[in-house]
Amino acid sequence: MIVLGLTGSIGMGKSTTTAMFADQGAVVWNADDAVHALYAPGGAAVGPIGEAFPGAVVDGAVDRGRLAEALGRDETAFRRLEAIVHPLVAAGRQADLEAARASGVRLAVLDIPLLFETDGDRAVDAVVVVTAPAGVQRDRVLSRPGMTVERFEAILARQTPDAEKRRRADFVVDTGAGLDAARARVAEIVGMVLSPGWKRPDRTLSGAIETPH
Repeated sequence: MIVLGLTGSIGMGKSTTTAMFADQGAVVWNADDAVHALYAPGGAAVGPIGEAFPGAVVDGAVDRGRLAEALGRDETAFRRLEAIVHPLVAAGRQADLEAARASGVRLAVLDIPLLFETDGDRAVDAVVVVTAPAGVQRDRVLSRPGMTVERFEAILARQTPDAEKRRRADFVVDTGAGLDAARARVAEIVGMVLSPGWKRPDRTLSGAIETPH
């Protein structure tokens, strides 16, 4: 089974591109969905987060608004939250991949916004980065309800810059060129990685990715 890690900064069209891979027959695993499940009633992260951030759990589930307030009050809070959530997400991802492999799936795509930030790129066969021109990205994000310039800039500050993502990618999908072009690029990538002669790039060294886009 080939495992692709798919990532991209906010507003680049990552969800749309992930759906295109699913249309091509790939099994998709979504990191955001995994976190939502961990935060929901009965989720494995509810108890630890409640202990680490008193008041962040309401009616047996993590209240994202209250958690956000707690994160904003403490500079070390993000690291504490990541120490709780990341291992749980990784364990769930591994279990899902093992199940997919056992069922004969040929291609799995891991939709992980913080792929590079968490060194997740070292655990996949190749990385797909979704990109778009900065102006297109900005317009998309600021059109979202409740989004502000300040919040947008704060999110960008926590993410690996787009140029760095593209430099470290094995494949790039540019959604700024339109959906048809992106769809054609996704089909091309799927055809390449599933071809008998495709060789996985060497991902043992972080950032040492030289495969042409």
